[in-house]
Amino acid sequence: MLWACILFPQLALDVAMRQQPDPAQPLVLVGGPAQRRRLRAVNGPARALGLRPGQGLGTAHALTQGFIAREYDPAQVEQAEQLLAAWAYGFSAQVSRHYPRALLLEVASVMSLFGPWPAFEARLRNELQAMGFTHRIVLAPNAVAARMLANVHDALAVTCANELQEVLARMPVDRIGLTREQVVSLHRMGLRQVGQLLRLERAALGRRFAPDLLRQLDCLLGRARLPLMFFSPPERFDSRIELNFDVESAQALLFPLRRLISDLSLYLVGRDGGVQRFVLHMEHAEGEDTQVPVGLLTPERDPSLLFELARGRLEPVLVTRPVRNLRLLAEDLPAYMPTVQGLFEARAAAGQGWEQLRERLRARLGDEAVMCLRAQADHRPECAWGLHEQPGPGSMTERVPLRPGWLLAEPESLEPGSWKCLAGPERIESGWWDGADVRRDYFRLRSPTGRQAWVYRSVGDDALWLQGWFG
Repeated sequence: MLWACILFPQLALDVAMRQQPDPAQPLVLVGGPAQRRRLRAVNGPARALGLRPGQGLGTAHALTQGFIAREYDPAQVEQAEQLLAAWAYGFSAQVSRHYPRALLLEVASVMSLFGPWPAFEARLRNELQAMGFTHRIVLAPNAVAARMLANVHDALAVTCANELQEVLARMPVDRIGLTREQVVSLHRMGLRQVGQLLRLERAALGRRFAPDLLRQLDCLLGRARLPLMFFSPPERFDSRIELNFDVESAQALLFPLRRLISDLSLYLVGRDGGVQRFVLHMEHAEGEDTQVPVGLLTPERDPSLLFELARGRLEPVLVTRPVRNLRLLAEDLPAYMPTVQGLFEARAAAGQGWEQLRERLRARLGDEAVMCLRAQADHRPECAWGLHEQPGPGSMTERVPLRPGWLLAEPESLEPGSWKCLAGPERIESGWWDGADVRRDYFRLRSPTGRQAWVYRSVGDDALWLQGWFG
């Protein structure tokens, strides 16, 4: 087995920076009691202003005023870890969150799908960079070694036990997961590196230290296995972005909306599913949320399409109260069926598919503005078709005679003239079951100008009625 560890050294700061439209803006995370507010993390632009983790918030304001202060929120960090685990689940079925701010992935069984490790690692890094997460990635024969090596290495790939022991021998003893008391004791004994520790007799170590030190060494070397709980994607997606200021227009919500849609798409790809309905919650300081439902006719997971649909639903909404947070909740997550194309099927040079165009039109114009015509099992011309949300095969299975392409909304009395009969009569008797029964004889007539009309005469009545036109 081979395990990859992806370590996120500044996860809380990355979460806050992903919510900022301008990544070059100085940003700090603040925590602690109200009387002793301190900086917990700072980004690069804030560090350039002289701000450092551990400084008091008052000291930071005395140095400069050109930075944004965000509250450190453990709930948002947990939400980000859930998102990253769901993303990693798209690469491996064995994903563990055993260690905080880190993911463990078993990758040996999936290299046949994603290629050799250098290509696989490059793909992981590219996607994490696009998501906005700082990371370190290490490959090792066991999960514990991968996690501990990530403390001091990046882009390290160890694939065999002998090589692993050589690399571990150069590791500092304070970076392999031992307790602080154990590290202090080892330093007092003059032991600074793992190689010095491994050269000692096991029995002597067992008498001097608690059993968990030997157990940790055995897990590092692969002699014992660490029991892991594997991640399973949740059945719903629920994510929230807290805004720094009150937003009073839907246009200003597009940036956080794009981030939420991007996270939703990553979650869907990880669980190999799609979304057919989700709800945007505009949370206000007081009162109930303003909800904007977004529905699709078929499951989708393309981020650009989902963003366009959500944007089309959000922009017409009148924001009557300032918005504090934007939340996306998706519970209708059916299986996703990608469009299958033939091997030699020609690709469209430009444009988009009908499914995507239909969803965009529905988002812009409303659900009732875009409908599909479908045949219905009824011989009455005015009842032989209907409007439906989705296209599908007509319910009439038998061949029917020629019918006009244009039916009038209401039949009109036929004006007298030199009409020529081309076909008919065709008797239609139907509708007795719903109280709108008809008994008609239909004719196809040609006018003096050459147009062909569809005309009927009720049985027992000589009046002619125009119902439609051919062509």
